[in-house]
Amino acid sequence: MADVTDARTDGAGVMEAGGGALRLPRTIRMDGSDLQVFGRAAEPGEWAVSGAFAFLNRDPATVAGKERQAFANGFLGIASLGWSSFVVVSEATEAEREEVVRTLAQAFLDHWGAPSFEAAEPVAREEVAFAQSLCAKHPVNTLLAVTREWDGDGIKEGFRTVRAPREAEHARIWTIEPEDGFRSAEAQGIDLVKLAGGRT
Repeated sequence: MADVTDARTDGAGVMEAGGGALRLPRTIRMDGSDLQVFGRAAEPGEWAVSGAFAFLNRDPATVAGKERQAFANGFLGIASLGWSSFVVVSEATEAEREEVVRTLAQAFLDHWGAPSFEAAEPVAREEVAFAQSLCAKHPVNTLLAVTREWDGDGIKEGFRTVRAPREAEHARIWTIEPEDGFRSAEAQGIDLVKLAGGRT
């Protein structure tokens, strides 16, 4: 299995965890559009991770429609395994983070073919650590959005902050502010085939 921390250094390493309170992303539903554009929409208030791992071993040509929307612009809510267009930076406790890790590890076991909980847990922990790093440099209540694409090296993933407009900008509902850099190919560096012990 690839080292997740090293795999993220090129693109997402610019968003390192800092000091202060522990923060994790939670899903937020701005309007009803998530219910229309995703095959399964996350419920508001779920703890979330990037979710790019769900597409790592997929043929891009087979990902279309609502699934394509989830790939391109979705965060994965770990309770429902549904998708959300935005997440909000939220304070979390150590106990809540550990529960997020356990829930995600169980999802790897139940839905992504991990051979055991023990094999899935460190992968889930790395994924949650990355989600925490996305939030570390932002104030609580900051909105985040994601953009993904396939390129010659795999999945390229970038994150942006979203702010509400000033009154003078009321014609624009949201303003997207780019972060520094992208998370590069193979997203988290998780090899789900190896995680599953060679199963496809």
